Amino acid sequence: MSEKDSHSTSRGLYWYRTDDRTASSVSVLESLRRFRAADSVMRRHTQAAMSMNETDLMALRHLIRSEAKGIPVSPKDLSAFLNVSSAATAKLLSRLGKSGHVRREPHPSDRRAQVIFATAEAHRGVRSTLGPAHARMLAVAESLDAEQQQAVVFFLDAMSSAVVTSDDAPE
Repeated sequence: MSEKDSHSTSRGLYWYRTDDRTASSVSVLESLRRFRAADSVMRRHTQAAMSMNETDLMALRHLIRSEAKGIPVSPKDLSAFLNVSSAATAKLLSRLGKSGHVRREPHPSDRRAQVIFATAEAHRGVRSTLGPAHARMLAVAESLDAEQQQAVVFFLDAMSSAVVTSDDAPE
């Protein structure tokens, strides 16, 4: 086996071509994997700090994002976003309600329906837990010039499309 073949195999390139462009492209994918691993660690730390499981934290972050956009979220909407049953959503909302992270209010135009909101305590918890990491990430993004930012956005959007079918796409 040549040194280049040995190097490629040790770098995990065995299923890729071994030309220089592919090696450079694989380096980009490896960097993306390192980021995803770091993001996963950050999420686990956040879950532990807030005493929540992954689904609870996903629900809370969705509620906060939706509130910021002025979009009301019903239990049915949350079930669809999380891709869980209405029974699972009811348990999740009960858990988050008991822990003081969500509140339910009657829908403004349909009193039979409910709208779910993250509480001020939940907002503070997410901000204090994720705020420092988000500030560091924003600083990195702001360190890029406009052309670099556009390239990153294009790349990440293209990668999202490459790994997820239209039926699975996140919001």
